[in-house]
Amino acid sequence: MHPNEALIDKFYSAFTRKDWQTMVDCYHDDIDFADPVFQLQGWKAKAMWQMLAERATDLTLTYGNIKADDTSGQAHWEPVYSFAKTGNKIHNIIDARFEFKDGKIIKHRDTFSLWRWAGMALGLSGKLMGWSSGVQNKIRAEAATGLEMFIKRKKLGPK
Repeated sequence: MHPNEALIDKFYSAFTRKDWQTMVDCYHDDIDFADPVFQLQGWKAKAMWQMLAERATDLTLTYGNIKADDTSGQAHWEPVYSFAKTGNKIHNIIDARFEFKDGKIIKHRDTFSLWRWAGMALGLSGKLMGWSSGVQNKIRAEAATGLEMFIKRKKLGPK
């Protein structure tokens, strides 16, 4: 197994255990993370994983299709959890791409259907309107606010 494949496996294995510290240890200090909801760099990307792991009371996670070489990699992962705001069950289907530097993940891109996610999280309104930029921007804004509140409550910041 290539060392970067092992690094990706370590990241998702830690997430199955909600071990955010091991997850963020896989990240370079200059990490650049993006998915359909968040676009974060550095310590804020690490704070997001801490928040998600700590809030994931009923998370189950499967992952696989890990491939990597010296510069880039990929994985497929599927978290199942309850969305805290509505209690609705989410089964997200995510493809991840990675870039590496100094033995760490420097760039992480997750892709998934935000419309599909909105339908699961928000119910009928999400299914009917989750495709719209207004609904998607509201999801992003609420997620950003939630992360900022988490950061303030935990007194997180640049190291």
